[in-house]
Amino acid sequence: MSRQVQGYLYLALAMLTVGSTVVASKFIASGLPPFTATALRFALAFPILLVLMRANGVRLPKLSGHDRLILAIQAGAGSVGYTTLLISGLSLTSAADAGVIIGTLPVVSAAISILLLRESPGRGLLVAVALATAGVFSIAFTPGAAGGSFAGNVLIFCAVVCEGLFILLNKRLKTDIPPLAQSTVMAGIGFVVAVIPAVFEAPFARDMSTSAVIAVVYYALVPTAGGFLLWYAGAARVSGTEAALFTAVAPVSAVILAFLILGEPIGLNQIAGIACVLAAMLGLAFAGSRAAMNISGGR
Repeated sequence: MSRQVQGYLYLALAMLTVGSTVVASKFIASGLPPFTATALRFALAFPILLVLMRANGVRLPKLSGHDRLILAIQAGAGSVGYTTLLISGLSLTSAADAGVIIGTLPVVSAAISILLLRESPGRGLLVAVALATAGVFSIAFTPGAAGGSFAGNVLIFCAVVCEGLFILLNKRLKTDIPPLAQSTVMAGIGFVVAVIPAVFEAPFARDMSTSAVIAVVYYALVPTAGGFLLWYAGAARVSGTEAALFTAVAPVSAVILAFLILGEPIGLNQIAGIACVLAAMLGLAFAGSRAAMNISGGR
């Protein structure tokens, strides 16, 4: 097996674990409060990531006060905000709908950059944003279809926006932080941020669902730790454009797993939504590759 094919396999598996978080969060939503589940996730993931850091000889560089503040905000938005909103949204809507909406992350991130960083959008990016918007609208405004709800879909989209802000804030860091070190810090800060509101959820006064606890453990071990290793192992073997294309596996796998594991029906609205989201991601990747070609051609 060639190095490139190995990279494709690792990336596909990584995005498969990302898609599976939607199904895991659906189980969690039925048996655990969102902040409690989030705190438990990071409590399990943090020591594992710390061990991985030490095993790989990765160290956290000296950080300025500015970077520490950025990391804290990132943890609040991208780690705690994303997870709690995802779980809360899935208590109201279907995993299939959530899978489609989560697939818009690359386009939402680009749109946030346009709005907040005043970046000039190209034609390909504008088309991608339009397609992704159409994909979300195809399922967001069909309450009751396949177990979805408008309120739940809005919460899922807010989770995507939180993750988009995480990506945007990453550009504001002045220090180059190794990905494994940053993920470890995010897990540690995320636990501290989530555990405080989790206390007010009075988790031990409730009956915890066994399936929900198992889903949290899975979320912490497989997508959080295992998904990280798979993604960076794959990204090291292929180009950035090729790696970006594999993010399309996440929403597709989420919808398929929702059908296979949860027994959720897949309607025309989800199929149309997935088609629009995939087309948007291809358009975004094409726009990125054209820009790269223009840059290299001008050197």
